[in-house]
Amino acid sequence: MNKPVQNSSLKKKALFLDRDGIINEDSEYPFKPEHIVFKKGIFKFCKSAIDKGYILVVVTNQAGIAKGYYSEDDVVFLHKWMENKFREQGIPIAKFYYCPFHIEGTIEQYKKDSPLRKPKPGMILLAAQELDIDLKKSIMIGDKPSDRIELKELKSIIVHSNYSGDNYDAENIAAVEEMI
Repeated sequence: MNKPVQNSSLKKKALFLDRDGIINEDSEYPFKPEHIVFKKGIFKFCKSAIDKGYILVVVTNQAGIAKGYYSEDDVVFLHKWMENKFREQGIPIAKFYYCPFHIEGTIEQYKKDSPLRKPKPGMILLAAQELDIDLKKSIMIGDKPSDRIELKELKSIIVHSNYSGDNYDAENIAAVEEMI
């Protein structure tokens, strides 16, 4: 049986957000609510994106799991807490995706190369399938070169950070607002 073809004009457009460095200040391997300091202007930015018709999807590499710094349960708990903080501001997050794998991990089950690990497109493709997203209308926002997702149909915008060097598109999240 053939599946009906979905009209791309009915699909959603998404704003994919990296977590550490875009949503919250980037500190070493944050995994508890008390580690999270939200970036200045992130709630305003996300509200503006929703007003422009985007759904919000968080995609984050979490090598700290593979390196044994914290567990997947810790990440799931933190993401639920963060989702509630956004909801309190009237901002729904459609879903959080994370990659627990890293080739240099110390926990054997997570020590591998994975198609989910950014810049590979696994998390984005999974979200597109699960949430019915049109990638051509969507944008990825990150602060590292690895946030330039390896998908030609997805626009990636890198915000200036300690990791971006000269390879960035916007000075800060406020400048990105003008680009979406």
